[in-house]
Amino acid sequence: MWERDINIHEVREIRTRTTVYFGCGAINKMEDIAKDFKSKGLDKVIVMSGRNAYKATGAWDVVEKALKNNGIAYINYDGVTPNPTTIAVNEAARLAKDFGAKAVIAIGGGSPTDAGKSVAILLKYPDKTANDIYEFTFSPTEAAPIVAINLTHGTGTETNRFAVVTIPEKDYKPAIAYDCIYPVYAIDDPALMVKLSPKQTRYVSIDAVNHVVEAATSKVASPYAVTLAREVITLVARYLPKAIENPEDLEARYYLAYAAMMGGVCFDNGLLHYTHALEHPLSAVKHELSHGLGLAILLPAVVKNIFAAKAETLKYILEPIAGRVNTAEEASKGVYEWLKSVGVPSKLKDEGFTEEDIPKLVNLAFTTPSLDGLLAIAPTEATKEAVEEIYRNSL
Repeated sequence: MWERDINIHEVREIRTRTTVYFGCGAINKMEDIAKDFKSKGLDKVIVMSGRNAYKATGAWDVVEKALKNNGIAYINYDGVTPNPTTIAVNEAARLAKDFGAKAVIAIGGGSPTDAGKSVAILLKYPDKTANDIYEFTFSPTEAAPIVAINLTHGTGTETNRFAVVTIPEKDYKPAIAYDCIYPVYAIDDPALMVKLSPKQTRYVSIDAVNHVVEAATSKVASPYAVTLAREVITLVARYLPKAIENPEDLEARYYLAYAAMMGGVCFDNGLLHYTHALEHPLSAVKHELSHGLGLAILLPAVVKNIFAAKAETLKYILEPIAGRVNTAEEASKGVYEWLKSVGVPSKLKDEGFTEEDIPKLVNLAFTTPSLDGLLAIAPTEATKEAVEEIYRNSL
């Protein structure tokens, strides 16, 4: 039983802080959120988004109406891209400061929300930049209020204190975690997610699976993280094939969104280790690489590495996708076969990586700010040799 992997004499924080409006039609709660903001004097906001999804999903129509109904002025920064950069955050922060924004509304997947969290910090620290945040020259304790309107079922960032932004000139993709950037409100409306492309449907759901595999097996894992992990993987295993078969299936989107939300809470409690620490260098070097795809490529090799250290936990949480396994090889193969079954059989070579890239990737895993903290809580010793082996096994 997985319970054997938990030391009951170690005290863990268990966190749930954001008010989440969850379910089909949840976007309409934006009216209540706008009323609350106006009552608190938050009468100017910056909206963070990508170029298209915030409008194509219909989310913006509802948000704009709620803001206008409540006399809240807004400015929109729609330049957020996948794997957002410090350049974009600094541009948005300048716009927000010049406008006098008092709060941030992020509409999209993890990228607009993470960029929005970063802007929220800079609104409270006008003399700082995104580079200061992500090179850790200071530790913020304040941020402007954040609303996260989630358009994907993967990152979980709408429910936690994490954000990730790339420093492109250094190929760094650090992660931050501060209590001040928990969103005040989050909206998870599955009806806004039906237009996700087939690839993104796969990748974001695999992101959620990675979150919980790492959170349940880290050195700081709590029983709460393990319980959430099993349920998240069960739901993804059941509903991802249905969403692939019929993108308009609202029930499938609902439970994938629920799984992703729980995944966000799960890694807020158990944190992350190998897969995210090793993926960040991949998409920092190749910005076009989807984060979820990078994670999928690495996951079988990571499971193989950590199995002996967390065997009972992995047997328990992976059963819905890998079946009953008893060895590291069986677990790794079971995970890879599941990934193939949902249309993601890729390896690093398929995405243009070669043997020659491995030394640089290993170096980035150990030199990118914050990633050493993830590696430090991996359940096995995260030596350079271990990291290199995971990359090689993923080629």
